[in-house]
Amino acid sequence: MELGIGTPALLFSTVSLLMIAFTNRFMSMASLIRGLHEKFQQNPDESILKQIQNLRLRMKLIQNMQIIAIISLILSVICMFFIFFEMQLVSHWFFGTALVGMCAALMLSAWEITISTKALEVELSDMEDILAKKH
Repeated sequence: MELGIGTPALLFSTVSLLMIAFTNRFMSMASLIRGLHEKFQQNPDESILKQIQNLRLRMKLIQNMQIIAIISLILSVICMFFIFFEMQLVSHWFFGTALVGMCAALMLSAWEITISTKALEVELSDMEDILAKKH
C-alpha cells in the first residue's frame, strides 16, 4: 500500500480537535482545583484531600494524553517528509506509530473520563445521603 501525502495530513485535524478537547478538560480541572484549594484553606477536610488526589491523577492523564497526541502529530510530519522523499517503507512505520500514539491518547482519555465519572458519582451520592437524612 502506498501512502499519499494527504493520508498522514488527516491526523492534523484530528489531533487539533483532540488537543482542544484535552485543553478544555485541563482548564476546567484547573479551575476546580483552584476552588478546592481555596475551600481547603478555609476548612481543611479529608474529603477535599481525596478529591485533590483524584484530580492529581486526572491531571497526569491529561498531560500524558496531550504529550502523546503531540508526538503523534510530530510522527505524522516526519512521515510526510519520508513520503516526500519517496521512502514508503519508513513512512509506513512512522504513520503506523503515529496511529498507535493516537489510540494511546484516546485510551488515556477514556480512562480519565471513567475517573471523572466515578468522582461525580461520589458527589451525587453525598447529596442523596443529605437529602435522605432530611426526609
